[in-house]
Amino acid sequence: MKRILDNVLWLSKFMNVIAGVMLTLMMLLTVSDVILRYLGRPIRGTYELVALAGAVAIGFAIPITSWMKGHIYVDFLVNAFPRRGKTLILVTTKLVGIFFFLIAGIYLIANGLSMRASGEVSPTLQLPFYPVAMGLGVCCFIECLVLFADILKIAGGTYE
Repeated sequence: MKRILDNVLWLSKFMNVIAGVMLTLMMLLTVSDVILRYLGRPIRGTYELVALAGAVAIGFAIPITSWMKGHIYVDFLVNAFPRRGKTLILVTTKLVGIFFFLIAGIYLIANGLSMRASGEVSPTLQLPFYPVAMGLGVCCFIECLVLFADILKIAGGTYE
């Protein structure tokens, strides 16, 4: 079980590095565009690049944020339950999350394949959308692994 948890954590951290790189590129691109726009030489397609990089940054940060329990969590009601009830609620919410992210991942991959087949691209730079959609689909599947790892931690008594 520890090996599974370590692998899911490593994968989440790796994805977080990608998210961080995208966030840094967004910042550099935006600052460069503002400076160059002031000089009369704006960067063509900045809006598209920042939007696509933003989608990647958000999607790729979800697994590590979930692993670290960085999302908003209202636990005052859950804490009122006895340990067994609390465990049942936690496992149930994790299973619902797995179901949701599994459906979202399947939809995003299917949507990416559809975009690839139709040749859908961004208006200014003609960048294909399908890699971003498919990458976000993969993020959803990895989030399923993180939620499954949470269930393993709950079962093992190490969930905090």
